[in-house]
Amino acid sequence: VQLQASGGGLAQAGGSLRLTCAASGRTFSTYTMGWFRQPPGKEREFVATIIWSDSTTYYADSVKGRFTISRGNARNTVYLQMDSLKPEDTAVYYCAATRSLRTVVVGSEYDYWGQGTLVTVSS
Repeated sequence: VQLQASGGGLAQAGGSLRLTCAASGRTFSTYTMGWFRQPPGKEREFVATIIWSDSTTYYADSVKGRFTISRGNARNTVYLQMDSLKPEDTAVYYCAATRSLRTVVVGSEYDYWGQGTLVTVSS
C-alpha cells in the first residue's frame, strides 16, 4: 500500500484546510486509517483515526470538535477536515494505515505511512 497525503498549506488562525490521503495498490475497506502530525521540534503525535468498515472515529483531545476524519466515496481515500485552526496546529501531517480493525492511537502499530504534508497556521 502506498499512501499519498495532500492538501497542506498556509491558513490563518480560525480558518480551515482539508487534507486528503489517497492509497494506491489497494483499498482501505479492511484497514483502520489514522492521521498523525509532527510539530516543529516536537515528537509525532496522534490526531485522529477511523475504522473504515464501520466509520468509528476517535480524536485527540487537542483537535476534538475542530477536526473531522471521514471516508471518501472511493474506497481508497480518507479526509481530515480541519476547522477553527490554531497556530499550534502547525505541523507536518501524515496519514497511516493499519490492518488492525480498531481505533489505534499509537504510531508504531500502523503498517503503512504516507509522506507528510505541511500545514502552517498563522496568527
